[in-house]
Formats: sequence, C-alpha cells, structure tokens
Amino acid sequence: MRKNFLWGGAVAAHQVEGAYNVKGKGLSTADVMTAGNVHTPREITDGVVEGKFYPNHEGIRFYDHYQEDIQMFSEMGFKCLRTSIAWSRIFPNGDEDAPNEDGLQFYDDLFDCMIEHGMQPVITLSHFEIPYHLVKTYGGWRNRKMIDFFYRFCQVVLKRYQNKVKYWMTFNEINNQMLVENDLYAFTNSGIVFENGEDRLHTIYQAVHYQFVASALVTEYAHSLNPEIQMGCCVAATPNYPNTSNPDDILLAQAEDRKLLMFTDVQIRGHYPRYLLNEWNTRNYTFDITSQDLQIMEKGTVDYLGFTYYMSNTVSADPSVKKLGDDLQGNYAVDNPYLSTTDWGWAIDPKGLRYVMNMYQDRYEIPMFIVENGFGYADQFIDGHIHDQNRMDYLKAHIAEMKKAIEEDGCDCIGYTVWGCIDPISFTTGEMKKRYGFIYVDRNNDGTGSYKRYKKDSFYWYQKVIESNGENL
Repeated sequence: MRKNFLWGGAVAAHQVEGAYNVKGKGLSTADVMTAGNVHTPREITDGVVEGKFYPNHEGIRFYDHYQEDIQMFSEMGFKCLRTSIAWSRIFPNGDEDAPNEDGLQFYDDLFDCMIEHGMQPVITLSHFEIPYHLVKTYGGWRNRKMIDFFYRFCQVVLKRYQNKVKYWMTFNEINNQMLVENDLYAFTNSGIVFENGEDRLHTIYQAVHYQFVASALVTEYAHSLNPEIQMGCCVAATPNYPNTSNPDDILLAQAEDRKLLMFTDVQIRGHYPRYLLNEWNTRNYTFDITSQDLQIMEKGTVDYLGFTYYMSNTVSADPSVKKLGDDLQGNYAVDNPYLSTTDWGWAIDPKGLRYVMNMYQDRYEIPMFIVENGFGYADQFIDGHIHDQNRMDYLKAHIAEMKKAIEEDGCDCIGYTVWGCIDPISFTTGEMKKRYGFIYVDRNNDGTGSYKRYKKDSFYWYQKVIESNGENL
C-alpha cells in the first residue's frame, strides 16, 4: 500500500446535513422524497406536501454537528472525507445569476474544519440533490440548458475552494439511471419525471449526453484553474457474472457490463464507443449531439476513476431460470448460490471488488479511487454499545481483496472511503435503521431520537486499520 493512501469515509450532503431550508437553501430533489422501506418504494411528491414525512429534511443534523463529527473521524485517523456540495445551498433555484453567500460560507467552514483535522475533502459536485426548481421549470437534464446551470455552479465552487479541495467528482453514480424501470434513479440522477408512453431509455441517453458535456466542460475548467486539481468521474460498479458457462449467459454478462463501461469509456477516453453507436443505430435513436459537444468531450477527460462497490450481479439468459425481479439489479439477475446476501438482498462478494478493479486497470490504466463500500444493517443499540462484528467482517474481507488487487495484481488505487462512515439516511429507502456507519446516530425511522453520537465497535477496528495502513485487519 502506498504511504499516502487515502483512507477515510464518505457521505452525501442530502443524506446527512439536514437544515433543508435554512440560510437561503432551496428545495432539492432529495427534499421531495418520502420515507420508504425494503418493501415500499420512496414516493416522489409534487413539492413538499403537508402531512408527508421527508427524512432528508433533518438528515442527521450534520449541518449543526459537523465539528463534533469531524473530530470523531479524526480520532479514527481519516486521511480524507468524501461529501458533496448541495447545489441548492449555493444556487437555491439553480438558475440564478449570483450565488448564495451563506451557502458558500458553510462549505468554507466545513472544509477548513476537515483540513485542520488533517483530512483532505473529496467533493462530489452533483450527488442526487438537483435544485427542484430546475426539475419543475426545465424538466431537469432532459433540457440542454442544464449544462449552463451546472457549469455556472461548478465554476463558482471550484474557484472558491480551489486551494482547499484537490479531489473532485462531477456526477455521483451517473450510470444508475440506466435502470429505467425504476423512477427513483432517473429522478435523482437527472431530475427527470417520465411521461406516459415515452421511450425512457432514449430520454436517459439524451440526458446522459448533456451530463457528459457538462462534466467535460467542468473538468477542463478545473484544469485551467489549478493544475493540482484532480477531476474524477463516479460510477456504481456492479460487475456481471454469467450464471453458467453457456455462451448465451457469457454474452449477456458482457452486454450488461457495457451498460456500466459506457460511462467510464466516454469520460476517460473522450468519445462514444462503437458498441454504443451501433446500439443507437439499431434502435433508430437520434439525439441532440453537436460536433462542438464531441470536441468538448474529447478534451475534458478525467484524471481518475472513482467508483462505488457494494455487490456483484449474476445474470441468466435462460427464460426458465427464476429472476430476482429487483429493479436495482436489472431484468436478468439471478441468485448466486456461492454468495450470501445482506438483509436488503445485496450479494456480499469481496472478490468481486478485486475483479472489477482489475477490469478497470486493464481497460484504462489510470488511477482509481474506491469512493464507497459499506455494509447496511439494522444495528442493535444495547446499553450504550453497538457490537457490529458483521460490519467489521464485511469490510475486512473487502479491504483484503483490495490489497490483493493493489499488491499482487498491480492496480493503481489512491484511496478507499467507507460509505456512511456516520449513519446516514438511506438513499434507496429513506430509512434510518439501514445503518452503515462506524458512528451510531440516535435517530429513528420516524425522525425521533436525541441525535446523539455513539462509537460502534467498528470505530476502533477501523482506527487500527488506518493506523497500520491496512496491515492490521
């Protein structure tokens, strides 16, 4: 492991900050999503509806507690902390000419606090928190005008924090919106509310193109602003295994992987791959893509590949094989008998992390950054203690495979940040009981609780992992 390896944790503004309407902040897409659970999807409402419960409005009150929380991260030895800038805290509606100084000052104070405690901010520019006004007025990323709005926001924050933040990412898990059957991902990734009868896949491809152009513009601007800045993309890495050695299964797994690889191919190589252009031709798709767009994409390639990893996927082309029927895993996903699952049905596959790291290294030969990996569980709070051995086992196994990818396979990895290092609101369900952190937050699913912080057993375990640079697992 490199001596300057970036051990740390990761959160997102909308899942922890709360303070959804203070000091000029506008509504975001996260602010109009109700609570759900593993069986009931979150509802996307038309604005904030009286009587509905919106868990992100309070989050875990990180906005007020960040100094205490960062002190605890520092105790663990964090070298970095990944979070996001809430776009609607800077531009409440998203289309203003001038930013909200109160919002800018909050992130100045937050980043200063991180730096004072010896950790680098790793910042995502768009993490599922698009200003809601841009959704209602412009249709979100189905509209080309979004490129200019996003670029303006990014110019402001990049210029403001250029000497405080080295590592940036443009769009979080940009590929999630390819799961077009699920309304949640299009809404959170792109602010898109599907219309009856529209070709959802066509709509998403057009939105993604605008995001590619915006990402490239922002990346090129950052490089011109400060050569020390490192710009990355961020994808949700879920590699696909064939269910059998039947060539049909193998070809299906390859095709499913391309739905992921397309996003890194474009942002790292700077152009659309032939397999995607062929798909568009086969589907008779045409898009608003200009020659200038393509030139921008070619110039604005990223410096590193950021990715999140939680699970692998196993797919079957055989219609007689029972499918999982899970929107998150796609239409062809089947049970993998060699893997166990979490209580939320996610396959636990540490070796899949090594597999996907090698896939990326072989394909791109640029540094990678594991910006999310974690274990969601309904932790038991007993007499002021949380004994989360299962979380330690999960993370230990994944870190061990990461080390093999780096030390035995030669993968170039600059850091590893554990998702939800302090318990956040779950993105997919809006629950609080699906906990990820090393730090327990006393908040219940219904928003009640003291919001007091408690160290779990894993807090002390991860402290030793960082102190030993991954040697003591």
